[in-house]
Amino acid sequence: MCRGDFLFLFIYYNGKVFVFSFYPEFTARSWVKNRMLLFNLYDYIVEAIEERKLNIIMVFIMKSIMVAALCLAGSLQLMAQEPLKDWAGLERYQEDNKMVQGPVKAVFMGNSITDGWPVADPDFFTQNGYVGRGISGQVSAQMLMRFRQDVIALNPQVVVILAGTNDIARNDYAMTLEQTFDNVVSMVQLAQANQIKVVLCSTLPAFQFGWRPELKPAEDIKKLNAKFKEFADAQGIPFVDYHSAMKDERDGLPLKYSEDGVHPTVEGYKVMEGLVQKALKKVIR
Repeated sequence: MCRGDFLFLFIYYNGKVFVFSFYPEFTARSWVKNRMLLFNLYDYIVEAIEERKLNIIMVFIMKSIMVAALCLAGSLQLMAQEPLKDWAGLERYQEDNKMVQGPVKAVFMGNSITDGWPVADPDFFTQNGYVGRGISGQVSAQMLMRFRQDVIALNPQVVVILAGTNDIARNDYAMTLEQTFDNVVSMVQLAQANQIKVVLCSTLPAFQFGWRPELKPAEDIKKLNAKFKEFADAQGIPFVDYHSAMKDERDGLPLKYSEDGVHPTVEGYKVMEGLVQKALKKVIR
């Protein structure tokens, strides 16, 4: 290391990036101070690596602060990336899928609304041979990615698809209504290619999302539902219109059907059950 060099140590740890810089002057006192700090960091890094907590370590020796800034800008993008994760939630039902026995009449694919349904009224599923495969927070792209594992592999007679709420809420990224619609169409086509009948459901009404209060979703939900209905009618697919049956004067969910304006109460699920059962009876043998 030469006079005028900078040492930058970039550490990515538990989702945060730490930057340490050193400017070693060639005096005994300053060099010993920096060396001791480096040795302490070295011990800490070794321990972190052994415990598999430390993801990335990058060290740069720079001739100038300008070069350091340029390298920092590029390296932060790399280091700040989250570790590989199960984006589509494939692990959620892997073990449950192995435990499924006997013929499955219908699989309910969806988000938190579907996820909470077997909890709110388990008898509706167990007594009818239905299986719930909802995952809280998911957008239609995530459902599409796990569709083969969580629907097709169970070989049901029918799949009930309920999607759109989290797409409009921009839970994962800002999706257009056309992209959401395309994802749902792809799920329908996958089911039909595997001789699984489809019941397509409207997105539930919502005036506001508690986790995204700045959005006004009511109109987008109605537009998306119009696309779903037009497609279902053209394909001869049963369409379950939860929206018309459950909306209030604001095109949201009334309190009797939802305490937070998005997720149904038991009474709300009962309304949904009556509607979807009519459709399922037409297609289940």
